[in-house]
Amino acid sequence: MDVERKSGRSFVRARAALVAGSLGLLLAVGGCGASGDSMDSGAKAADGKAAPREGFADGDGGAAASAAPEEQADGKAAGKKAAPKPGGTHVIRTATLSVEVKSVPKAAAAARGVAEGAGGLVASENTERLDDTYETSHLVLRVPQERFQEVLRELAGSGKLLSRTSNAKDVTDQVVDVESRIATQRASVARVRELMDQAEKISDVVALEGELSSRQSDLESLLAQQASLKDRTSLATITLDLTPPDAPGDDGSKDEDPGFLDALGGGWDAFVTMLRWIAVAFGAAFPFLLTAALAVVVWRVLRKRKAARRAAPAVTAAPAGKDGASAP
Repeated sequence: MDVERKSGRSFVRARAALVAGSLGLLLAVGGCGASGDSMDSGAKAADGKAAPREGFADGDGGAAASAAPEEQADGKAAGKKAAPKPGGTHVIRTATLSVEVKSVPKAAAAARGVAEGAGGLVASENTERLDDTYETSHLVLRVPQERFQEVLRELAGSGKLLSRTSNAKDVTDQVVDVESRIATQRASVARVRELMDQAEKISDVVALEGELSSRQSDLESLLAQQASLKDRTSLATITLDLTPPDAPGDDGSKDEDPGFLDALGGGWDAFVTMLRWIAVAFGAAFPFLLTAALAVVVWRVLRKRKAARRAAPAVTAAPAGKDGASAP
């Protein structure tokens, strides 16, 4: 009996220990599952802040959905502020080239081809013939801004470059200002037209017509400025002067080392020039000399006549005193 009781007690203790271990294992598994659920719920909540779940229209879900467009709008506004202007900078580019070429007609034709090949045009061309052999050309070319430097290099390499000047002027502020003024002026014109539609008195209509004409004129002037700026900023201007060599095939040795004939010719030219200037001076002074000579002749004649008149009484008084007595 004692043995059976002892074995029964040990069995009960073993069973109780087994049950206690099973309960502890179940509690541990349950705790891990709860912590996992809490972590999953926290992750879902965090994801819900970034992107709200579908199916919520009211409550917290609705607030998150309404807040999302505002955040997107703020993000777009910040992106607009940070992004550059769609049109970029507006620059007016001009350049002037003077090139010495062997054949001006061929170089002018090549320049026209370069400008047209780049998508530009020849704004003006002026060709002047120096003599029967040589001529010069003055061309004004308009080329796209993106091909400006390329065209300059090709034109400068067509011959001997004598001079080159380039200029760039940033007119971005002016372009933006004109666009803003155009928008304001268009709104002003629209308001005046609305007032004209609502006007009932003839005097009001006449006054509004005058105001509309003035504002429409200002708008057309602004549109003309905008077109001019667009043309000058989209197409660069290149002024090209083509000239022939001063003395083709001549090394200039005669000018550096003049000979006896050159000196003789120069002396003869100087002598002829001197005689010419003397003749010119004499021709200019001849009327004055002639007048002075006539005056001298007249003075001498008058002087002789006066002396003769003074000598006449003395000659007539000499015969009356031959016998030494004077008449009574």
